[in-house]
Amino acid sequence: MTDAVPRLFDRAALAARRRAVIARADPGAAFLVDLVADDLADRLAAVSRSFADAAVIGGPTDALAAAVGRSGRADVVWRADLFAAGPAGRHPADLVLDDAALPFAPGSLDLIVSGLTLHWVDDLPGTLMQLRRALRPDGLLLATLVGGDSLTELREAITLAEVELYGGVSPRVAPMAEVRDLGGLMQRAGFALPVADQDRLTLRYATPFHLMRDLKAMGAGNILAERKRGLTGARLIARAAEIYAERYADDDGRVPATITLVSLSGWAPHESQQQPLRPGSAKTRLADALGTTEVRLKGD
Repeated sequence: MTDAVPRLFDRAALAARRRAVIARADPGAAFLVDLVADDLADRLAAVSRSFADAAVIGGPTDALAAAVGRSGRADVVWRADLFAAGPAGRHPADLVLDDAALPFAPGSLDLIVSGLTLHWVDDLPGTLMQLRRALRPDGLLLATLVGGDSLTELREAITLAEVELYGGVSPRVAPMAEVRDLGGLMQRAGFALPVADQDRLTLRYATPFHLMRDLKAMGAGNILAERKRGLTGARLIARAAEIYAERYADDDGRVPATITLVSLSGWAPHESQQQPLRPGSAKTRLADALGTTEVRLKGD
């Protein structure tokens, strides 16, 4: 008997918000996607090989796919958007998909790039396994997702305001994966040479309301399956903004917002890749390499 995967996110709400973001085509809503696209392009440029078939998952613009195309590392780049292809005539996607149930055939791709979508899947280990199976031997996954202590200031302010006003809290905080755990998940999914690292950004806003507007423009609101339905009360939002400013405002009155971007990379196993040595096969003693004297304890 297998355990069912807990339903953490309302994927239908995520789809609706993604379509709304694409329909609005607000250029300011894509600044984080642009930043991630530049970073992924730099990481791809450091790879000393090329790839025949690449799929790039992310939106709401074509920034990620365009960055991979400009890199010259992929012969064919398929833009795979999440839930919506975009307005007619505006960089439409080649594929529209749900990254929680990937449509790729096993061993059909040499490169998969995923930008800012994996933090919304219920079963991240399962999705990583799907990505691994879609790669040909020696294929590469590059992914960036939001994790760690992202939006810790806003989360704390809303929690404190809700406790103060209503005596308790409702589900508002999505679980955030930690970089130390994601490396283990990559290895568990079957990736060779897995790497997970993070980059912590501090954005600054005139007021907490400007941050909230940006999150709404990006479609990054609360999509937890157990969240309260209906609009968040103006009283709660106003009090949360007061607490946010009281606790975190800088000397100039602006407020910081922490965003932690976790970057993942891993290869589909291949015999040409570097392999770990067998235990006991080392030719040099560690003590000699360190220039020290080995001390044996009694009983060794």
